[in-house]
Amino acid sequence: MNISIEGRARANHFLEHEKQFHLGMLPTEQSNPKTKGLDTVFEGSTEAGVNMLFCVDEDIVPMAEKVLSGDAFALMVTSAHQAIINGGKIVFSGCGATGRLSILLESMWRTFFRTLEAEHVEIFRKVSQYEDTVFSIMTGGDYALIKSVESFEDYPQFGQWQAQALNLNAKDVLVAISEGGETSSVLGSVAEALSVGAKPFFLFNNPADILATHIERSRIAIEDPEVTVIDLFCGPMAVAGSTRMQATSSEQLIAGAMLEKLLSKILNENLTGDERACFPESDIDYAVAMKTTIADLKRPASLETISKYIRFEETLYRNKSLVTYFVDEFLIDIFTDTTERAPTFMLAPFRKFDAVELLPSWAFVKTPLYSTPDAWLHALGRELRCLEWKTEDYEAMNAPKTVINDQPAVSREEMLKFLIGNEEEACRFDVPLSAAVSIFSGNEYSAAVNAQTVACTEKFSQRITLIIGDTLNAPEGALLIPGVVPRTNLKLMDHMMIKLTLNTFSTGTMVCLGKVKSNWMSFVSMSNKKLIDRCIRLISELAEVSYEEACLSLHQCIVELEAMDFTGVEEPSPVQYTLTRMKEL
Repeated sequence: MNISIEGRARANHFLEHEKQFHLGMLPTEQSNPKTKGLDTVFEGSTEAGVNMLFCVDEDIVPMAEKVLSGDAFALMVTSAHQAIINGGKIVFSGCGATGRLSILLESMWRTFFRTLEAEHVEIFRKVSQYEDTVFSIMTGGDYALIKSVESFEDYPQFGQWQAQALNLNAKDVLVAISEGGETSSVLGSVAEALSVGAKPFFLFNNPADILATHIERSRIAIEDPEVTVIDLFCGPMAVAGSTRMQATSSEQLIAGAMLEKLLSKILNENLTGDERACFPESDIDYAVAMKTTIADLKRPASLETISKYIRFEETLYRNKSLVTYFVDEFLIDIFTDTTERAPTFMLAPFRKFDAVELLPSWAFVKTPLYSTPDAWLHALGRELRCLEWKTEDYEAMNAPKTVINDQPAVSREEMLKFLIGNEEEACRFDVPLSAAVSIFSGNEYSAAVNAQTVACTEKFSQRITLIIGDTLNAPEGALLIPGVVPRTNLKLMDHMMIKLTLNTFSTGTMVCLGKVKSNWMSFVSMSNKKLIDRCIRLISELAEVSYEEACLSLHQCIVELEAMDFTGVEEPSPVQYTLTRMKEL
């Protein structure tokens, strides 16, 4: 391949000046031997492929047993408790998948108090002072929940400013979550916590010694005596580098368990015995609960339903059709998985209602109960928290010129252009085979909500109801993924079972569509420097060339792709395009 001056310059810059983003030494960036040949297994049997994915989820359990019984986790619960009873707050900070997790954790907390006020107003008054004590930082603001904000994770000052906007102070606890343990924006929020005297906890999924040895920004946080490190390492991902899977699942389990135990302490301290009897027991063994959930998903009946659904979505997409999920209480859970499909598998991202020149996303998420503004208020338990930064703000942060000159449109006004409410969008159903899929946790299934969904989906060609968990009250004809899900105050295990199921749906479907090579994502967006490194390593492995040659070829192909017009058509994967160009020579 002839390398242009521009392509060579970009490649050399990445090789020489971006070494802090060369992350091949991290286990979360490597391929898992348990899923080698995943694409071939799916070709032979979808159920065998699904089972292979769940086998990697099982690796979370021994880690959870160790962490949940450890001193660092106990300290996190105690510190969070002291923070909120003394007038402080808990702030979760993350980016990408962990940013969406941070928003979900805040939403779970606020949803409990909203429901409590509606059902037990007198009890609510006894604990209402704790409703507004859990917050989240998503790199790029809430807008990034629905669409990735490119490159923001590469800059610590962005995380630091978002922490300042929440008035992080010495009364507070920060729970910083980074799958790799090296995300710059998340580390920026840790730096802010240290500077104001807040108590920081740092959760990540790679061995701390490897991070401290190879990545300077990680070492600074890990070795700071004021930072409590909670290492959640449980091995490589089922699909190499797809940290939205086991890494985020383990973080959701541990951080969610902390919130469950914290809420249980608050209720026990403030309520009478009769009042406490209104609530489920949340002080359960969450490692055992996780083990049971995975075992339920691996049962033959569950594998059969999950496999059937994967082939259903595969058929939709092969026929250029679309799926729209309709959800109530678990809107953010479904949104998280659906949002992350775009960068993970190089799919069309969600489309604003007025961007009719763009292709609609293969999958989208809506609620039948509310308009878009009210849907966000209901799902989040608060108003949208989007970035409204101006040029002077970016300059004050010493943001790179590339960002200042091309500021992302991530305001509240822009976010509301994605119609997640019950507004009708013809592009979702005006295609052959269009599907509306209602998704419920069995513990929250509502015939009334399902009826409203039916009313909103009359124009879709196909309508499916999917129940995950307790299936006793499932309607006739629903797809069932049964499981024993313990009821807890924040419904953590309902959230976990839905996450594991949706991750498997989306990953399995993309494997069947040829977007995974062995157990590597061969179609992946390059929205930040970590993903550029991941693409280089993938090309190096698949083409059997050096890292340096793969870097040169990739950057040359990026230059070529930038000169092409993809308006109204799907963009090719830079990895696949590069591999094809290399084979031509």
